[in-house]
Amino acid sequence: MLKENSETVQAVMADIGERAKAAAIDLRKTSAEQKDRALNEMADAIWNKRADLLAANAIDVKCGRETGLSTAFLDRLTLDEGRIRAMTDGLREIAKMDDPVGTVIAEWERPNGLKIERVRTPLGVIGVIFESRPNVTADAGALCLKSGNAVILRGGSDSFHSSRAIHGCLSEGLSAAGLSEDSIQIVPTTDRAAVGEMLKGLNGAIDVIVPRGGKGLVGRVQSDARVPVFSHLEGICHVYVDKSANVGMATQIVCNAKLRRTGICGSAETLLIDRAGASTLLNPIVEALKNAGCEVRGDAEIQESVSGVIPVEEEDWYTEYLDAIISVKLVDGVSAAASHIAKYGSGHTESIVAEDEAVVESFFAEVDSAILLHNASTQFADGGEFGMGAEIGIATGKMHARGPVGIEQLTSFKYRVRGTGQIRP
Repeated sequence: MLKENSETVQAVMADIGERAKAAAIDLRKTSAEQKDRALNEMADAIWNKRADLLAANAIDVKCGRETGLSTAFLDRLTLDEGRIRAMTDGLREIAKMDDPVGTVIAEWERPNGLKIERVRTPLGVIGVIFESRPNVTADAGALCLKSGNAVILRGGSDSFHSSRAIHGCLSEGLSAAGLSEDSIQIVPTTDRAAVGEMLKGLNGAIDVIVPRGGKGLVGRVQSDARVPVFSHLEGICHVYVDKSANVGMATQIVCNAKLRRTGICGSAETLLIDRAGASTLLNPIVEALKNAGCEVRGDAEIQESVSGVIPVEEEDWYTEYLDAIISVKLVDGVSAAASHIAKYGSGHTESIVAEDEAVVESFFAEVDSAILLHNASTQFADGGEFGMGAEIGIATGKMHARGPVGIEQLTSFKYRVRGTGQIRP
């Protein structure tokens, strides 16, 4: 580990930036075949060294328990053989995808004979700052490589050993494919000064920052960054159950959306139920949540209808619990649900359960979040589930990237104009 003092950190980070910038130039001309070979070599290395990864992860989990990390954070942090297999599968899926670099997005010819093409091109150097989830090391590294970008990874101190072990496998894959190991670098220190250096842009080396973590991390990045940021706010996700919903389907979707994995950003935090359907929908859904071990919070109206409901506070509607807790409210139809989401939501993911197509279309038109689902769990808010192989995060901003940030979102475009000697009069 790097010895931590401000001057050393600054010098090391500057060097990392310079090497990343040089690697990014080389990646622009790297063939799709060579990148795909590297990705498959990375997958092999991770699987072959899974015992080493689990040992490194055990150190992080032990430290996390000792320092009092929440159950949700420990869940995000923990690796097992299944999650390691998912990492390798993700790498191989990304390798199978079409290379976006050089793809012609649009082309046309002007009356003067100029032929114009809009072509996908890498962003350059991407800085990824993340917490807890060590698998982000593999996902981010792979996506950036496939899209022709160099990447600088800065994981949290809680996943330091796990992330470094995974990064070692990525470096092995790069080397085996004849690519520079500087294409995917990891910050070798837990010193927070390293984050500050990245947010300054490393002397112009970093082209965009992607934060992935809690509200505190994302807030700091958005506040302090001097380079563009792919915003990723907390996931205050909603499920709205319309009066036209099938009660059995609604119950399954709500329970899955809340409880499949409570510590991910796609976990539902608020349940909105159409007041006109409350007599048939409210009790079955809430009882199913309670029976599954979920704490339910609601106002007086909900408490009068269902026993064992805890009083809800105003701050609950703004809270990303990341735990087996959900807030429940009755609303007067789809427009009232959309108004609630607009006031309290984070622009991440919302789902409607309904059989009335007109209501569904109203929901899709009125709700302005990155991901909207119909008759499906919010836990599908994931790049892998979208067929992207993996994702760096769910962008909740409205510029450039929105929703799962996959390989296409990690590219920009340039124009190629071909002439035959034209001059402008």
